[in-house]
Amino acid sequence: MTPMDVAHEAARIEKELRAQADPARAENEKRYLKSDFVHLGVPMGTLRKIAVSAVRGGSRREDVLALAEALWTVTESGRPVHETRMAAIEVLVRRAAVLEPGDLHFAERLIRESASWVYVDHLAEKVVGGLVVRVPDLADVLDRWVGDPYLWIRRTAMLALLAGVRAGDPDLGRISAYGDELIGEREFFIRKALGWVLRELSKKGHADWVRDWVAARTGTISGVTLREAVRHLPPGDAQPR
Repeated sequence: MTPMDVAHEAARIEKELRAQADPARAENEKRYLKSDFVHLGVPMGTLRKIAVSAVRGGSRREDVLALAEALWTVTESGRPVHETRMAAIEVLVRRAAVLEPGDLHFAERLIRESASWVYVDHLAEKVVGGLVVRVPDLADVLDRWVGDPYLWIRRTAMLALLAGVRAGDPDLGRISAYGDELIGEREFFIRKALGWVLRELSKKGHADWVRDWVAARTGTISGVTLREAVRHLPPGDAQPR
C-alpha cells in the first residue's frame, strides 16, 4: 500500500472544508454546541465526504493515525477548528478496522481533549467500542474508565458497549454493572448514555432484560434514563412494575 502524503492530505481536507464554509450555519452550530472553537459551518454529510475521501481506497494504520492527528491539531487564532476535529474522527471511524489495541491510548487522548458529546460519541462507539469488540480484553480499560473523574471518559465507557449491542453480542454483565455504577449520576450526559444503551438493547431482542433491570431500580433510576430505556419496550412493559 502506497504511503500517504499526510501533510498534503490534511491541507487539502482543510482547504475543501473552508471552501464549504457557511458563516450563518457556523454561528448557529456554535451557539447550539456552546462551543469556544472556531466553526466553519460545513454540513455533516459534506464534511464526511471530504474527510473519508483521503482513506476511501484503504490506507495504512500509520497514515490513518497521522492524518487524524494532523486534522485534530489544526487551530485558528489559537483555537481548535471544529470541522477539522470532526474530520479527524471520521477518518478514524472509516478505517477503524486497521487500528490496533495500543491505539486505544490515542483515542483516549482525543476524548480527554474533547469538551462535547459531538466529538466523543463516534469515538466511543465506533473506535473504542469497535476495538473492544475485536479485542475483548480491552474491556478491562472500560472498567477503569467508568469511574474516571472526567465525565466524557465515563460516558465513553458506557457508550463503548453499544458496539457489542449492535453486533448482537451485548455484554450484559458490564451493562448492568456500569448501569449500577452510573445510575446515581447527576450529569445529564451520563444519564442519557445509560438510557441510550438500554434503549438500543431493547431493540436488539433484550426487551425483557431491560424491563426487569429497570423495574428493579425504579427508586433510583433518573427520569432521563427511564424515558430512553423504555422508549422501545412493548406498551405493557413501558411502565416498570
